[in-house]
Amino acid sequence: VVMSQALEAMFESMLVGKVPDLWAAKSYPSLKPLGSYILDLVARLKFFQNWITRGIPKVFWISGFYFTQSFLTGATQNFARKYKIPIDHLTFDFEVMESEEKMDGKPEDGVYVYGLFIEGAIWDRE
Repeated sequence: VVMSQALEAMFESMLVGKVPDLWAAKSYPSLKPLGSYILDLVARLKFFQNWITRGIPKVFWISGFYFTQSFLTGATQNFARKYKIPIDHLTFDFEVMESEEKMDGKPEDGVYVYGLFIEGAIWDRE
């Protein structure tokens, strides 16, 4: 069996647990090794499949989005349209909730998100 140069490079990457360059070129940015990358990819696909089959989620996995800014812009646009406020007059306001992923319902305004990361600190819910 003869492998092309691209297929051989993919095989070598997988052999050492690295995301193949061919995949990385078409994927969201990730520094994870291959195993963790696959688990993350499957979790992202599950999140979006649930959104499609069950409807808009109560809580959004913000780190699961490829381009987070577009999601946040969409949330801002919804608020601006609802209250007839120019979008450039709005800013974000964040509140740490008791629960991270389970909420009783959707918020009156804005969105619930989970998956935010902070460096050099930890959330103190108390």
